[in-house]
Amino acid sequence: MTLEEVDGCSNTDKKMETVSQALEELLAAAQRQECLTVGVYESAKLMNVDPDSVVLCVLAADEEDEADIALQIHFTLIRAFCCDNDINILRVSGLRRLEQVLCGGGTGTEQPGAGSGSTGVTTITTTTTTSSTTENNNNNLPAAAEPRDLHCILVTSSQCAALDSQQALQRVGSYCEESRGQYQWVPYLSLQER
Repeated sequence: MTLEEVDGCSNTDKKMETVSQALEELLAAAQRQECLTVGVYESAKLMNVDPDSVVLCVLAADEEDEADIALQIHFTLIRAFCCDNDINILRVSGLRRLEQVLCGGGTGTEQPGAGSGSTGVTTITTTTTTSSTTENNNNNLPAAAEPRDLHCILVTSSQCAALDSQQALQRVGSYCEESRGQYQWVPYLSLQER
């Protein structure tokens, strides 16, 4: 390996770290501003109703999720829809870090059994108040405490006006654009646990 190759690798690593931090900032800000849609089904519904409001699609899967054929089919359909509608797509690994970012501020709690089991689906439970109660996954949970998988996350533009989230969105969007320029149509990031 030459000095140029070593230097190029360290620059790439720094860039990936910068983009990872920008993505984490963007997701946290979008969640605070309520312009985040989480879950494969919920994301598909939103893209069908209002695709123009979506500015970023994050597809998250760890190594064990690669064997989940149903999830991979959903990802393929979502990627095709995003390409047809000029929506930036980013593929990430590191579901635990993603869960930390989205649940770290006390906005949710991990559901019992999340991340374990045969499905490989990481779930979070958000708490909002409603008066009804239903059975959910053999646990008595309030109806509003619905588990949400983190495999597909959409950032919408309707309310994301804060300067910090716009800068983070620009950095992530630039990374996606640069990657497409290098024929990597769905850029990849690995989120590292901290």
